[in-house]
Amino acid sequence: MLQKAHDSLRLRTSPGVFFSSAFIALLFVVVTILFTDGVDSIFSTASNWIMTNLGWFYVLGVTTFLLFLVGIAFTHYGRVRLGGDDERPEHSTLAWFAMLFAAGIGTILMFWGVAEPISHFANPPMQDVEPQSVEAAEEAMGFALYHFGLHTWTIFALPGLGFGYFIYKRHLPPRVSSIFAPLLGGRIYGPIGKTIDVVAIIGTIFGVATSVGLGTLQINAGLAQLFDIQESGIVQIALIAIVTVMAGISVALGLDKGIKRLSNINIGMAVMLLVFVLVTGPSLFLLKGMIESAGIYAEALPRLAFWNDTFADSGWQNTWTVFYWAWTITWSPFVGIFIARISRGRTIREFVGGVLGLPVLFSVIWFSIFGMGSFHIELEGGGGLVERVVDDGDIPGALFEFLGNFPLTGLVSGIAIILVVIFFVTSVDSTAMVLDMMAAGHEGKAPIHQRLFWAVLMGLVAATMLVATGKDGLDALQQVITVVGLPFFVMGFIMMYSLVRGIREDLGERPEPITRQWPEVRSAEELEAAQELPAPEVVIHTRAIPDECEDGENAAEDAEDAGVHRVHAGEPEALGARGNGAHAENKDSTGTTVVEENR
Repeated sequence: MLQKAHDSLRLRTSPGVFFSSAFIALLFVVVTILFTDGVDSIFSTASNWIMTNLGWFYVLGVTTFLLFLVGIAFTHYGRVRLGGDDERPEHSTLAWFAMLFAAGIGTILMFWGVAEPISHFANPPMQDVEPQSVEAAEEAMGFALYHFGLHTWTIFALPGLGFGYFIYKRHLPPRVSSIFAPLLGGRIYGPIGKTIDVVAIIGTIFGVATSVGLGTLQINAGLAQLFDIQESGIVQIALIAIVTVMAGISVALGLDKGIKRLSNINIGMAVMLLVFVLVTGPSLFLLKGMIESAGIYAEALPRLAFWNDTFADSGWQNTWTVFYWAWTITWSPFVGIFIARISRGRTIREFVGGVLGLPVLFSVIWFSIFGMGSFHIELEGGGGLVERVVDDGDIPGALFEFLGNFPLTGLVSGIAIILVVIFFVTSVDSTAMVLDMMAAGHEGKAPIHQRLFWAVLMGLVAATMLVATGKDGLDALQQVITVVGLPFFVMGFIMMYSLVRGIREDLGERPEPITRQWPEVRSAEELEAAQELPAPEVVIHTRAIPDECEDGENAAEDAEDAGVHRVHAGEPEALGARGNGAHAENKDSTGTTVVEENR
């Protein structure tokens, strides 16, 4: 039946994954609209239980992922390429960064760049300093960078690395289930694998819908300040519809013409806004504050990475850190597969260093400029940010209240709205592209209406979460996403093991190092004599890798039958032209690959 529906709709996807994901998402929309109070009660109860009892697991999880990524990048695994051994990156570093930034946390920086530092400035998270003091400002900056620095990009990088390896090294389908191939084997194509993929697609839809909801609230707040347009559900639904249409156009244009161009425009406008604030604001204060913020972050990170609010037990961390981690990890499959797609050909070390380096550096600069600028307004200027953001609870309007303290307020606020819209569009269109890949299981060209479906579905879910629930918009987004994020943390731990196991299977064991053997030394003369002893001779080890073999013994026999030549120490060939190389690969007359290594 599913296959018939699939064919009649002219789709090119996996019917089971596609229709299951679409059904669950649409079911949520219908049930939420029809049974608003019941849905609110379920998500409220579940999210409160998770935050109370499992908040520590969220905190531990992300820090563990970060340590894992740093560790694997510095091992010999770090030299492995995401793709063929001879592949090189498709995109330049600048274009790569622009797409990373736009698809990752562009909307987050716009929404929280002012709102988070000023919120913590008024209400210090640890409750150990006086609110709205210099000490509170330092603590606020440490937490803001903790939330949007290494830890956020770690959540994106882990699945991204898994996707990059198993899709482009092992040529498996672009699905989350492929990352678990070393554990599940052929079952990734069966019910277990399809279930994993459906859960990943649903989580991605809700995660990006949350970003869409936050972006909509901010656009509405900006329009209300500039044009006195009412902040209401009707306006927010209209905004979601407009941006969804724009995202659909970008989806139709494809990666290079649509997403890549918008990403480049986006990063350019974001840098212009950043420079404007730096130049027209208290420039010296902001420059000094930017350097100091980096130090604050470096000093606070080891403690915050494991901080669980154990003694105060104020509940603060549940509504901030736990929400962030749950929200980010739900749409990490989308960002992960997207950055894997644009990172093909890079080594694991380049991938980890780039994904944890370039965007994090920009985040530090962004929050330093906007956060320090906010503190300067409150401590040295006319104030007003704490009153609007904290006292009145208008978090979406924080950026526009901030820009009201700079020249050309109307013009710059309008540019900021456009920037949010473009970030909004790039998130939706790149997500639609990735969701289509995950549902289809391949990167082939898909029908336009198939990709447009995902963009419309995300807009529909975002509107439902934002408007149709009985809760305040931001509160509803937090509750739903906290529940949805839990299974993704469990998968993250399994993902680390599966990735290491897969690389080890493909790379093989490292050879033991060979060193000069020293005699027992009792005098200066014996030491000098020992130092004259030659180092071990160069030995070239070859191993045959037949294209097809049943087991290790047959592989060795096939290699010998093929006449593979093993060069031993002391032979002229061993000390010849290849003697200084690390390794070389050749094909013999039978097509057998021969890998030669020096020791």
